[in-house]
Amino acid sequence: MDRELLGHPYVKSPLDMACWDILGKVSGLPICILMGGRFGKDVPLYRAISQGPPAEMARKVALYGKEGYQKFQLKVGGEVKDDIERIRAVAKATHRGEVVIADANTGWLTHEALEVLNATSDLQFYVEQPCKTYEECLSVRQRTNHPFILDEVIDGVLPLVRSFGDCAADVVNLKISKVGGLTRAKQIRDLCVALGIALTIEDTWGSDIGTAAIAHLAHSTPPRFLFSTTDFNSYVTVKTADGAPKRRNGRFAASTEPGLGIIPIGEVLGEPVAEYLA
Repeated sequence: MDRELLGHPYVKSPLDMACWDILGKVSGLPICILMGGRFGKDVPLYRAISQGPPAEMARKVALYGKEGYQKFQLKVGGEVKDDIERIRAVAKATHRGEVVIADANTGWLTHEALEVLNATSDLQFYVEQPCKTYEECLSVRQRTNHPFILDEVIDGVLPLVRSFGDCAADVVNLKISKVGGLTRAKQIRDLCVALGIALTIEDTWGSDIGTAAIAHLAHSTPPRFLFSTTDFNSYVTVKTADGAPKRRNGRFAASTEPGLGIIPIGEVLGEPVAEYLA
């Protein structure tokens, strides 16, 4: 695909995913086995908390904590004063062993990120992708003691290698469709394991089909290097496939059936836009 069409990873990702599904079905193996094996019976999930009033975000963290989640990704990147209050309110609502990630999604300027992090230096939490560019994030990284996660700027092998050389991140957020599919995602995952970098494995969004792919890549990742993953089909109300992973007590497992282990629901997805015969 890369030879025939440069770029466009989001277009290539579902095609690449489908090829892995076919390979699994032909071989009779789940994708996670083809990608390195199944580690343990299930894997831990994080829960994203949408940006909102501090008290409401804290309430959601307490609610999802009762459902078994132990990692919470707070959406910040707004007004500095509000973000400081959001982080403090959520930190107060968490319990021992729970992990907080303040994810700005590139929303802060460098000075804003430093103002927030300096004002919350007494709290324990991870900061994720505070600024838009790699250089801005590295500047913040070098001036804070908070553990650091890079997301939007990690879109291939070369940025990962650069971040390793610069000691720019403790964790990277690997999104399958952002890098063009499971093949490239596995390549980056394996390199992270070799370099000693932990990962959150997810995608830009998804439902049952995307969640199944996430689960296989996550479940085939050595537990020491899997920081977290997520269950996007818990965020949506439309069911697109049978057999997709289901959250249980803040964790889920990849299917043991061949391929992705799911059956797409044609009535929901609609008629195919094109058909190709081998």
